[in-house]
Amino acid sequence: MKKWLIGASALGLLVAQVGAAPGVAKTSSTPAVPQSISAKDKATGAKAHPQLLAEFGGLYEGPQAAYVTRIGQSVASQSGLANKPSEFTVSLLNSPVNNAFAIPGGYVYVTRQLMALMNNEAELASVLGHEVGHVAARHSQKRNSKATQAGLGAVLATVLGSVLLGGEGAKLGQQLGGAIAQRYVLSYSRTQEYEADDLGIVYLSKSGYDPMAASTMLASLAAQTALDARRAGKSEKSLPEWASTHPDPASRVARARQRALATAAKGKAINREAFIQALDGMLYDDDPKQGVIEGSAFRHPELKLGFNAPSGYVMVNEPQAVSISGTGGQAQFSGAAYNGDMNSYIGGVFQAVGGSQTQVNYGTVQRTTINGLPVAYASARANTQSGQVDVTVYAYEFGPSSAFHIVAITPVGATPFTSLFQSVRRLSASEVAAIRPHKIAIVTVRSGDTAKSLSDRMDYPDYKLERFRVLNGLGDADVLKPGQKVKIVISG
Repeated sequence: MKKWLIGASALGLLVAQVGAAPGVAKTSSTPAVPQSISAKDKATGAKAHPQLLAEFGGLYEGPQAAYVTRIGQSVASQSGLANKPSEFTVSLLNSPVNNAFAIPGGYVYVTRQLMALMNNEAELASVLGHEVGHVAARHSQKRNSKATQAGLGAVLATVLGSVLLGGEGAKLGQQLGGAIAQRYVLSYSRTQEYEADDLGIVYLSKSGYDPMAASTMLASLAAQTALDARRAGKSEKSLPEWASTHPDPASRVARARQRALATAAKGKAINREAFIQALDGMLYDDDPKQGVIEGSAFRHPELKLGFNAPSGYVMVNEPQAVSISGTGGQAQFSGAAYNGDMNSYIGGVFQAVGGSQTQVNYGTVQRTTINGLPVAYASARANTQSGQVDVTVYAYEFGPSSAFHIVAITPVGATPFTSLFQSVRRLSASEVAAIRPHKIAIVTVRSGDTAKSLSDRMDYPDYKLERFRVLNGLGDADVLKPGQKVKIVISG
């Protein structure tokens, strides 16, 4: 927990952007001269910045942070939105999701997970340039005023939206940060995505980088999306729901390549060696301080608790919650203030679910014991734009002043989360001690090394070779050469 909920990943989140900044851009690859960042936008960005940091796990404090700031400010300054690079605040986020975005006032963000997927400095510049392109083209001001609603994921966002707002809900953290970001992602049209790609390529070239890096970065994201789909048991060719309004990965890669070839490049820099070496030792995947997900298990060493998702369901860490989603419904595990009264706690959770304008009439609070923990639970039937759903709350007492809960949203009569409710437990001291972080390690290819032999060193139980190839931007036919530096993921 203490991470951002992500209902989307990879290509879709690369284009996520909150808010708007002044600027004008044409649909061609040559942007018009934008306006400078206004004082109003600077104030808007400064106000949103701390909240976004909280939603994305805070700033990453490794040496890579200064590197990202330097490259980001250089590329962003090509947009004409500011008079000097230092007017842009470029942040590396301590988040285990592939994401990058920009907000008003010159604030640009990229996550450490996405940075680790890159294979040279030019790819980093291309990602940051794309996000600035959304700002310069004023895409946020053109987005739809209402979020796109689709399926149970949207129902969850609707029913639980008030958890974000004030009171006890604020103490739960920005639980639906991912759902909110999804709204912005879904609102961008294909034309806007292509326009941001075009602007990013122009900024990339003007900064002296090889504009082809935009297409190689998009190819890596497409490969990661396909691998994620395989791991989740989905078709590699199927796009996630959030991508329905966006260009498919293959088309976008091909188009970016064509645009790069047509660009009058001022430079060909990629700076691969320096970039790869800068990644050495960087945290990868979950930060143990925020809990870790390994397969179907979630374990939090500081809270000393754990649980397991049902078979076929996917878990994602969010700021102060964990989302569990699948075809049969969605759930969130989180915590709230607890005064020793479980009835009151359950009531508070349902009140947060309903919000100030809606009362959720739940049934009798029942009691039981699960894995030695005192438990209270209740259910309600709620009306949504998509029809009726069942809302179930299980609350677990971990101490006199400590409690956590699961809120589940399911179709009427469905019970896909029974095993989840029954799996919440305390962790033993040995289990806590065994939780280690993942880190990026840079190794030099020696004579006789192959992708298979190096991938065997990856600290994962499955898809070792596939993970290695995607992480290093390698195709099935690519052969490693002695002296080449590559990334592997090890236990820290």
